Amino acid sequence: MGQGPDSRRPSRSRRPGDLSDDEEPTMIGRAQPFGDKSEGKRDRPYFIVLAGSNLGKTFKVEGETLAIGRSVDAQIRLTDEGISRKHARVFLDHEDLWIEDLKSANGTIINGVPIGRQKLRDGDKIRVGATTILKFTYHDDLEDNFQQKMYDAALQDGLTRAFNKRHFLDRLGVEVAYARRHVSPLTLIMLDVDHFKGINDRFGHPAGDQVLVQLAQVVAGQLRQEDLFARYGGEEFAVLCQGVSLDSASVLAERVRATIEATAFMLEEERLPVTISLGVAAHISDADDGATRLIADSDAALYEAKRGGRNRVETHRNRS
Repeated sequence: MGQGPDSRRPSRSRRPGDLSDDEEPTMIGRAQPFGDKSEGKRDRPYFIVLAGSNLGKTFKVEGETLAIGRSVDAQIRLTDEGISRKHARVFLDHEDLWIEDLKSANGTIINGVPIGRQKLRDGDKIRVGATTILKFTYHDDLEDNFQQKMYDAALQDGLTRAFNKRHFLDRLGVEVAYARRHVSPLTLIMLDVDHFKGINDRFGHPAGDQVLVQLAQVVAGQLRQEDLFARYGGEEFAVLCQGVSLDSASVLAERVRATIEATAFMLEEERLPVTISLGVAAHISDADDGATRLIADSDAALYEAKRGGRNRVETHRNRS
């Protein structure tokens, strides 16, 4: 009769007080107690967006005062419906943080109660505008890193670190509503890597991924902080420009095109042939399907750029 594997091991006599393998306690090497380096003091004030188009985003409170509102100068910039340009401010008074409504159109509400000025407490929930809710809290190093990783995972494309399509579509709806309400310019640039399938077929998919990563970095470096840059799908990207006219967006698109053409995309010692085609369109203020129409118009312009020879910019101009 055959023997099991354990029967071939040399036997060891157990002494009084010896424990079996199941009874022996697990040892942890170099364990550090919490409170040293693995856990910091919760003394960093933050606002976390619990509801609204910036869901999950965190804003660190730095300095003695910061502004909340739609303005590009606001440290906490929120673009949802009902938020004023200068909606509220947060300021330091001795060792306490306070929030003050700046006579906004829809007020500032903390824990369900409208306020003029109030001291902030850990866990306060602040509503500004129609849909945005912020939570005021304190973080330590671990919470700070965790919250940022969660936000990045939810809103960013995993490969290029540009925003993902879902976030782009959410923001597009918000920006179209704002542009229509305030008769403000809004433009969209759609861009696509020329002959990208050929790059994948000739050099392999890892090389194609490398191209997309580098391209996203280069394009992002040409944009303003308030522009929204997203990976729309595959090798196609979108740039949403708030407050930018169609002509200005076309100039930006040409600058991006020329920059990509001049950039060296290298695979070992070989330069990869990378160019892009771009389509530009502007939001039509009286269109009922504004977001859908804007995407369709910029896509049509992108198609014309590809049909016209690629490595070029085409602008869709409304003739109605």
